[in-house]
Amino acid sequence: MAKLKAAFRELPIGVARRCVACLALGLGATLASAQPASEASSPAGPAPSFRKPTQPHRPPTWIAVPRVGTHLSAKDIGLVINRADPYSVEVGAFYAAARHLTPEQILYIELPVKPVLTPEEFAPFAQQVERHFGAETQALALAWTFPYAVACNSITGALTMGYDAAACTHSCSATRASPYFNSASVRPHTDLKMRPSMLLAARDVAGAKALIERGVASDHSLGWRGAPPVHAYFLVTSDKIRSVRATLFPPAGPIRQIGLDVHVEARDLLDHVDRVLLYITGLPRVSRLDTVKFVPGALADHLTSGGGVLDGSGGHTMATDWIAAGATASYGTVTEPCAHPQKFSHPQVLLLHYVQGSTAIEAYWKSVAWPLQGIFVGEPLATPFSRR
Repeated sequence: MAKLKAAFRELPIGVARRCVACLALGLGATLASAQPASEASSPAGPAPSFRKPTQPHRPPTWIAVPRVGTHLSAKDIGLVINRADPYSVEVGAFYAAARHLTPEQILYIELPVKPVLTPEEFAPFAQQVERHFGAETQALALAWTFPYAVACNSITGALTMGYDAAACTHSCSATRASPYFNSASVRPHTDLKMRPSMLLAARDVAGAKALIERGVASDHSLGWRGAPPVHAYFLVTSDKIRSVRATLFPPAGPIRQIGLDVHVEARDLLDHVDRVLLYITGLPRVSRLDTVKFVPGALADHLTSGGGVLDGSGGHTMATDWIAAGATASYGTVTEPCAHPQKFSHPQVLLLHYVQGSTAIEAYWKSVAWPLQGIFVGEPLATPFSRR
């Protein structure tokens, strides 16, 4: 536990920003040049290079993350509902009631109900959001599944950080770094002029309502003395490219003071396990999810190319499949990212921010250094490790 406590340190926001470009907080072994995360070959053009490890392999250790004393709450969030989408209208109303949002916190818009927007369709929507929400709104919930992308950007990336056409020139290149990565900030719009956003996305309305109910049920539910432990699983699969995050996995073992067991295992799938809080893996398709029992507030994702292609045309397990299986938040990329760990959740940053009491939207957004190609999906305000 002493080593875990050492992982929580005071870190000025400026320090976190300076670390983003190289993922200095724990990104030891990376690829000399990133490889495609799909079976297809890389698009033409040079991939950015990263420093090779200069030290021999060492046992995994806990990295350092900033200590965060509070988290976002319902009063900090804005909700966007698409009147052109019956799913959005019904799910948005359900979410507003579940989180007791005021009418001033809700923006009604009209967007085409299709997987991918053009930049021209996106621009007036982004302007509406900026005009409607004031300085007090720190994050956004988007009550739909479609659209999930703007050209080659995810809609959450474009809305939070601004649409970046340059990312479409070569999708395997490095994209704009997020100043929110591993940040100490608990007021992202106030501190960084960005509102992290997340889709309330699911296969259908019933699935979205169940997702929201899990998020609400998770609040203050974990970390209590004497409660049965929950489990965090980090899998090193036979797919070496998609297992590039294995160098970032934490040490295995129980952390009894917060009721968490960390498992780092060499296997391709997890099945027949109970009380799962976190499931991180790397495969194009993840099977046996029906045998995994997630606790309310669980986070789960897999490193692959098309996990954020939510219409299923990517052929890979989707972020919404994790939601259907019982996870409360997930993440996936909407265009070929290549196997840059920076484009996916940093496993330790995700876990360490979450167990401090951060919300799902804070923990997930703070764990991705280059998030423009990735879609964040789930119930933003889930906070299982918070205290009343």
